[in-house]
Amino acid sequence: MREWRLTRVHRGEFGEVRWDRLGDEGDPVVLLHGTPFSSAVWWAVARALATRFRVHVWDMPGFGSSGKHAGQDVSLAAQGRVFAELLRAWGLRRPAVVAHDVGGAVALRAHLLHGAGYERLALVDPVALAPWGSPFFRLVGEHAAVFEQLPPALHGALVREYIASASHRGLRGDVLDALAAPWSGEAGAAAFHRQIAQADQRHTDEIQPRYGELDLPVLVCWGAEDAWIPARRGRELAALVPGARLRLIPGAGHLVQEDAPAELSAALLDFLGSR
Repeated sequence: MREWRLTRVHRGEFGEVRWDRLGDEGDPVVLLHGTPFSSAVWWAVARALATRFRVHVWDMPGFGSSGKHAGQDVSLAAQGRVFAELLRAWGLRRPAVVAHDVGGAVALRAHLLHGAGYERLALVDPVALAPWGSPFFRLVGEHAAVFEQLPPALHGALVREYIASASHRGLRGDVLDALAAPWSGEAGAAAFHRQIAQADQRHTDEIQPRYGELDLPVLVCWGAEDAWIPARRGRELAALVPGARLRLIPGAGHLVQEDAPAELSAALLDFLGSR
């Protein structure tokens, strides 16, 4: 069975953040998840990286096991500030950063707007270029009041189907259970709709013109079969970042960590270990 627990807590301006660290030696690497996921998406990759690095994982406020409450600011703008705050709290001045989906936007905002320094940056199927948002994501955002009225059983089924659609190869039952669990119950369902309602493209529009300013090694990894954000967006993003390397991973969808964990781990170990 898939088990994933974050044992440490950081309390800041935007609520309680659960986090943990794998590995005791090597340079620091921080992993950022996307939506509607949590740090649990890094289950296999984090363990592979921890053989050579000190790997920090965390759940964004409003996600996973981190705090969830009514009125919470879980926007990309807030998450960018949270990440910069976390790096300071952890004493990490220039870690390597690996970011997936909206975690990519969070990492980019923290770096470009809030002064977070990185030694290098890997972006895995990131939300970075307009327009973004899967058809389902946009549908829920436009009709949040309707979806919030779904009975718990229908909400749970919808969340599971949504998460499953991120995989090209299909998810094991225990994996799907682990990724869907944070969105169950009254608080989880409210948090699910809250993060969609606050998703705003202006938070990437604000930084997209500045990708040419990135002055560090950048790797863009993309699942070649990504049905949420097509691989051509990876080519477009890599072309905007000076010196960026592009790595397409065959047979993988948007949830490349689950579809091709060995291939992604190998690509990241090669990138993070290069000088």
